[in-house]
Amino acid sequence: MSRPYHRGEINKAFEKIKAQLHAEAVLKGRGTAFYIDTYTGGKLWGGDPYDYDHIFPSELIHTKYKDEFSDQEIAEIVNIRENIAVTLRSINQSKGKKNPEIWIQEVRQTRNESIKVDLVEKAIQHAKQAIEKKKDLLKEK
Repeated sequence: MSRPYHRGEINKAFEKIKAQLHAEAVLKGRGTAFYIDTYTGGKLWGGDPYDYDHIFPSELIHTKYKDEFSDQEIAEIVNIRENIAVTLRSINQSKGKKNPEIWIQEVRQTRNESIKVDLVEKAIQHAKQAIEKKKDLLKEK
């Protein structure tokens, strides 16, 4: 069942979750999207340069689970709410497709003060636990 990485199913599911998150943010901001940056704790408003980010990148999850799950199931794992962060575009670009546990070590070394290490670590742990739970639920099917 080993297969190459393709984002088709992942992107479809990602668009749905982004639409849900945006709708919730607009309600929270009373008409203007409002988020708290997952990695800095700062306020982000509609129009600010922010991105939705997979805490654990889709390619990393696909590579790990491609022999156990279908593309649709992997899309479900990748796009669980706990694995989606909202952050400044510049931070998302610096993280790229890196494993977040490696990226946070780089952040520590560069002493990027805008990124709050404790918030990132909490998000990583939360995402990791949710991914494991979702994986287990899919195995039970």
